[in-house]
Amino acid sequence: MSPKEIVKGFYESDLANDSSVVPTYIHKDSLLHWNSSTGYTAFDYEGLVRFYSNIKVAYHSLRPKISHLLQDENFVTIRFTMFVSTIEDPDNEMPLANFISIWEVKDGKMYRGHEISQVADDNLESYKSFSEIKV
Repeated sequence: MSPKEIVKGFYESDLANDSSVVPTYIHKDSLLHWNSSTGYTAFDYEGLVRFYSNIKVAYHSLRPKISHLLQDENFVTIRFTMFVSTIEDPDNEMPLANFISIWEVKDGKMYRGHEISQVADDNLESYKSFSEIKV
């Protein structure tokens, strides 16, 4: 698989329910630098395993709507909105946050990541900016 296919495969997998996703896509020596609306967090491999294990507790499903997916050698940039449905209301999907991530792929897995996210809002112009897919 190409680096672009690896990153796309990770985000489009069943992150909320499949415990094999992190070992399949994430390098054992990975490091993710994440700037969110609540501050900076760094996750190593074990931190990502814990993070996605906790996702299963709150969310029934996660679904990305990808607007951009670009590859330059072993680096992949992805822009997406993550939609979620909760355990309490699995039939109601809502936007959670907008993301831009840059991943370096090494040995066929996601190795170094830089991610920025912001809580999704109800701004129509924001939604329109995701409607032209550049995959």
